[in-house]
Amino acid sequence: MELKEIRPIQNTENPVQTVLVPGSKSITNRALLLAVMGEGKSSLSGCLFSDDSRYFLRCVQDLGFETNVEEGQKRIDVTGLGGRTPVKQASIYVGSAGTAARFLAAYLACNEGAFFLDASEQMRRRPMEPLLHALESVGAEIVCTDQAGHFPMRITGHGIRTDHVTVDIDESSQFLSALLIAAPLSGRELTIDVKGSHGMAYIDMTVRMMEQFGVRVLRPFEKRFVIPGGQRYRALTYQVEPDASSASYFWALAAINGLTVTVPHLHFTSLQGDVTFAHLLAEMGCEVEDQPQGICVTGPQNGRLKGVTVDMHSFSDQAITLAAIAPFADGEVEITGIGHIRHQESDRIAAIVENLTAMGIEAHETADGVCIKPGNAHAAVIETHEDHRLAMGFAVTGTRIPGIVIQNPDCCRKTFEEYFTVLDALTAEIEG
Repeated sequence: MELKEIRPIQNTENPVQTVLVPGSKSITNRALLLAVMGEGKSSLSGCLFSDDSRYFLRCVQDLGFETNVEEGQKRIDVTGLGGRTPVKQASIYVGSAGTAARFLAAYLACNEGAFFLDASEQMRRRPMEPLLHALESVGAEIVCTDQAGHFPMRITGHGIRTDHVTVDIDESSQFLSALLIAAPLSGRELTIDVKGSHGMAYIDMTVRMMEQFGVRVLRPFEKRFVIPGGQRYRALTYQVEPDASSASYFWALAAINGLTVTVPHLHFTSLQGDVTFAHLLAEMGCEVEDQPQGICVTGPQNGRLKGVTVDMHSFSDQAITLAAIAPFADGEVEITGIGHIRHQESDRIAAIVENLTAMGIEAHETADGVCIKPGNAHAAVIETHEDHRLAMGFAVTGTRIPGIVIQNPDCCRKTFEEYFTVLDALTAEIEG
């Protein structure tokens, strides 16, 4: 098994650093589908190229869409057909990409044609049933060929045959995002009612991006979305923001090592809810500024953060990052509102407790989160469970504690394939 030992930061000759991070996965994948549904050629710049986005892109190509891809320039050109698919029968493989799995399932179910969708073993374990129920209610025929409510599946779409649908998003906000993006295929007004409240920051992102691509969304009530009829997405030249999730690891590194780290081109006005993590670090004692260049975080010089109780349901991808720096707080750190992350790439709550315990830090699960008591962390091997966020989050701990070893570091390819290269280079630069 491949292992990666993290190099602790021993001295800080160059404590002020700028870190470039890749484009946002969430924005890249949304922009790709919105471009597919637009009329004409869209050019997407600043795109993320990772396992997830490549799976999404390959699915688009397997559906027959014309694309031009320049990875070196981080650019994708795609020619949309106004919502139609070039082919009416196809097989696609979404890998472990949750956005591709949910968004493309909805797009195809709300279109016309017969499609077979398969996924990795990891994605086959992740929930799909609430979305599938909603898609069946709009008129799609869906047959799960292995386990009910999971990949693989056959989807036969007949267009959207209703003006109202309800979806439960307690397990994933992507179910609602998928339906919202597909809604204009109806041609008439569609009302979507929502059960649950998970991940509304991602819903806000989806709605804002739909509007950027030319489709208006109304929200007469908190749990109701109305997409007026007669709307179509337009082709755009579109710039993808840097990834706030990726930025958060380097802000966290600054927080526990008394450093200053700026991530360019990322601001508090971002489409991404994960910029909230920077505000959380301010609450924990860091100096946080939105400068013209980008968001800048400076950690306390003593490396000691304030304990905090925080509901992270709206930026739950950073729960692992907070847990990884919790040992350096001056009081208990309690994370709530994240029960759904038990069903992501791994059981993330159990994995947080497992890895902190391995480091000698007291942690226990709660009904919807985790409670962590600071302490003297020691060397440990981090079990990543093939989960990129566990690898990246606990690598931050290793910049402070000697002997932190990451199992299977290549799992970071899912969203940030050069993460450890960037981390090593930053550590070397800091130490002069």
